[in-house]
Amino acid sequence: MDRRSFRSTVAALSVILLVFSGLSAFGQVAEAPDIPVNFKLDLETAARLRTQLMAQSVAIGGRYDVGRLVFERLLQQAATPASIKLTWQLRIVEDAQLNAYASPDGSVYVESGLAQLAGSSTGLWAAILSHEIAHVVRRDWARRYLLQESLERGGGAAIVLGDPGIPSSAWTDSRTASEDLARYCRRLEVEADRDGMMLMARAGYHPDFVPALHHLLHALDSAGAPRSLYAMHPCWEERDQELSRAYVAASIEFARRWPEWYASPGGNPPVVVFTEQPKLRRASSGEWELQIPMRCQNLAGAVEVVLFAGSPHDANQHSARLPDTAPPESDDKLRQLTGCTSPKTTITFTLSPAERLRPGKHWTDVYVLDAWGGVLARADVPGSSR
Repeated sequence: MDRRSFRSTVAALSVILLVFSGLSAFGQVAEAPDIPVNFKLDLETAARLRTQLMAQSVAIGGRYDVGRLVFERLLQQAATPASIKLTWQLRIVEDAQLNAYASPDGSVYVESGLAQLAGSSTGLWAAILSHEIAHVVRRDWARRYLLQESLERGGGAAIVLGDPGIPSSAWTDSRTASEDLARYCRRLEVEADRDGMMLMARAGYHPDFVPALHHLLHALDSAGAPRSLYAMHPCWEERDQELSRAYVAASIEFARRWPEWYASPGGNPPVVVFTEQPKLRRASSGEWELQIPMRCQNLAGAVEVVLFAGSPHDANQHSARLPDTAPPESDDKLRQLTGCTSPKTTITFTLSPAERLRPGKHWTDVYVLDAWGGVLARADVPGSSR
């Protein structure tokens, strides 16, 4: 793509994303006190935990060596605070889980399930590692600690995560403080995404790899769990919404530094598909229509939209196997191909009596697959008629 075409694309994309962004999903968020110049509790805590974390992890290398190379390149662009001394290192936790975390001293830990998901993709590794580097550079552990301390002093009640428990005279204060802390932690995650995307752009990895990673993780996430006020991480839909403006800014920065996308360290950006909540309605004919609004980026060709049916148990089980394989073979599946060429494409499935499901089954998930069967996005189907 030449620079003129890119500018036109970004201009159109800016309008689309601003329309989709709306109001912040977090509402009013409590502010943590400034980090005092002499505050070192985060680094002291990291030093105490270092032996334990090192024992539970291994140095990165072998099949994950691409992650090490991406880590080193990102660090060349990271603005490390002069007030603290960091010892950067990247390690793997062999537990098959899909997570990554960082210690305040600069140690970044990627669980092996997530490392396998990134595989040989430098862009996916950059999306994982830039987020953790941003947490360290921003000193987010210290920010969270100082806010929690402030809430406990101001509210007169201990922070409670999850169910506040047995009601007491301080229950309301505790509940409010817990919600404030959780809301603040969700904002920290989004801000780390924002800083991480700009770090990626400077280092030569297109920010599209961030939503691509998020959508892969969403596809692997169990559906149906109620959203908690005490959740410390935003849901994937919130992340898409909150990152819209930052995504455009990072995309412009990437294009400025890397006008030839294919020649950047991360190569061309991936296909990214944004899906909105499917809508189910009864047509005048009595049939059910399921509408899936979606938007595609970097797509050359077509994607396949698959409507999958099963029991709730089946839905959780098959999502855990993605994206290594497409949704499992089943008679209870409907498919459509789309070029996804308009700014907002809507795919409609008509659920006629011919598609009546077996007893105990209902439509559970919508998957968007690329030409090789890889999962690009997943959305949950609202309650429907059998």
